[in-house]
Amino acid sequence: MRKRKRIARGQGSGHGGTATRGHKGAKSRSGYKIKRHFEGGQMPLQMRLPKVGFNNPNRKPYVPINLDRLQAISEKYQIEAVSPEKLVELRIVRKNDKIKILGSGELNVKLEVNAHACSASAKEAIEKAGGSINLV
Repeated sequence: MRKRKRIARGQGSGHGGTATRGHKGAKSRSGYKIKRHFEGGQMPLQMRLPKVGFNNPNRKPYVPINLDRLQAISEKYQIEAVSPEKLVELRIVRKNDKIKILGSGELNVKLEVNAHACSASAKEAIEKAGGSINLV
C-alpha cells in the first residue's frame, strides 16, 4: 500500500512551504473554488450573448379553454355547470390556475360557466346556446 502525500506538514515532509499549490494566484489561496461558468477571466459566454425579449412581471397567466373543449367536457362527463373547482376535480387544470374561455369552436349545449375571464365571442356563443357565464 502506497503512503499518501501529507501536504503542508513542514519543510521536512517535502511538501511544505507552498504545500504543492505553487506561487501566488487564485488557486494558491485558501477558500478558492472555481465557479461553473468561469472562463479564466475571459468574459463568460452568458455575458457575451445579447439579451433578448422582455418578461412582464405583471403578466397574469390564464389557461385557455375553447368552446369546442367545453363541448367535449360536457359530453364526456355529462355536466351542465363548468367551474374552476369542477375542472380541477376532473384534472383538466391545476388548483391555482386562472381560466379564460375563448371563442374557438362551436357550443351546442346549455352550460352554466364560471371562469376568471372570457372573450366577447365566447360569451356571445354561450348565451346563444342558452347558457350563462359568470366571472369569478
